[in-house]
Amino acid sequence: MPYLKGNLHTHTRLSDGSRSPEEVIFRYRAMGYDFLAITDHKEMIPPEYWYRVSPQDDGLLILVGVEIDVKPLGQHVNKIGGDYETLYTLNHPARYRLSLEDTLKRIEVLTTNGFPIHAVETTDKGTYHSLYNVDGISLPKIATDDAHHDSEFGRAWIEVEAQRKPDAILKAIKAGNFRLGFSPENESYPRTI
Repeated sequence: MPYLKGNLHTHTRLSDGSRSPEEVIFRYRAMGYDFLAITDHKEMIPPEYWYRVSPQDDGLLILVGVEIDVKPLGQHVNKIGGDYETLYTLNHPARYRLSLEDTLKRIEVLTTNGFPIHAVETTDKGTYHSLYNVDGISLPKIATDDAHHDSEFGRAWIEVEAQRKPDAILKAIKAGNFRLGFSPENESYPRTI
């Protein structure tokens, strides 16, 4: 089964991104991505969000989600939906300067309060942080570009071993059946992971 290249965290003009959903989709399709999760900020999206971000696109599978600011932690969590599956990711722990211990505590608090974290970002805006790619975190570790602006598109991604269906992709991520990818132009470019 071929690997599918995708990004699980990006933004459009419907929240704080600089491009329309159509432009964002065009960019990722042109870069050869197989799937893309659009995760605009929940507190910023307009009512038409769910209609503007269509799960159908020619050549690019769109997963619709939202980035939730979980109060009072101030922790961002992505909720990405498939047909029946839902994936929750702990976003950019490096931005919050979380230690390994604090990351584990935060995952526990979130899971206890209705946000069952399935994966943890090892990146912040596509920049790799090895602290979060350790065995001490028992969840799958993902790479995303969290793109808001043109310079951020395509900096980091995952390559999933799954069928080209939303639920198959989300199940494969939860099972850890993927590898991380980084752009050679990315200053944080690690060895192949």
